[in-house]
Amino acid sequence: MQLIPAIDLLGDFAVRLERGDYDRVLFRQPLDEFLARVVATQPALIHVVDLQGARDGALRTEVIARCARTAGAIPLQVSGGIRTLDVAHSVLAAGAQRVILGTALWADADALTTYVDALGDRLVAALDVRDGVLAVKGWLASTQLGVDEAVQRCREAGVTRLHVTAIARDGTMSGPDLELYERVCASGLKVVAAGGVRDDGDLAALAAVGCEAAVMGVGFLARLGITL
Repeated sequence: MQLIPAIDLLGDFAVRLERGDYDRVLFRQPLDEFLARVVATQPALIHVVDLQGARDGALRTEVIARCARTAGAIPLQVSGGIRTLDVAHSVLAAGAQRVILGTALWADADALTTYVDALGDRLVAALDVRDGVLAVKGWLASTQLGVDEAVQRCREAGVTRLHVTAIARDGTMSGPDLELYERVCASGLKVVAAGGVRDDGDLAALAAVGCEAAVMGVGFLARLGITL
């Protein structure tokens, strides 16, 4: 089980939102200051989300390059407003090891296969789940695509890794949605869990249902001694 600390970007700040609500900011700190604190813990991987890019549909590649320089040898997985192949390639060129795409993968019937063919295992498919269906566009819009159908489409297209977020748990410190993750892990795909992950007990529970890793946001702030 790999613990992946999360850095969510809004403007020039690292932030944490509650349930993805841009009006409910739980934490805010200058990006460079917070990133240095995360890097000092020497994680195996850092999860970077450009919330501004996700909301506006245009990831800020220059900010990702800045994060990569500070992270040094620590690899990044990046998401937030990656809506074209050109942007995905620019993010990888800026220093990311993996790119997480959600909205773009469901844009049309061929999109998922197109991205898998172009990016291979550097692509992570985002399943951001709210009320049993996928949310897109920075979680501001919902689709009619259910979790099981989305997982099946990913398997058929050759996706190797899923990033699954239980939106209702995000930023709440209420514990992960183990039923959701067990259901998705049954597909045999690699699963990174996010949403409500608090502590080592949650990490163990996620490992037990088959997840390979978990992203920790508010819980990681607590590990750093940061009070919201």
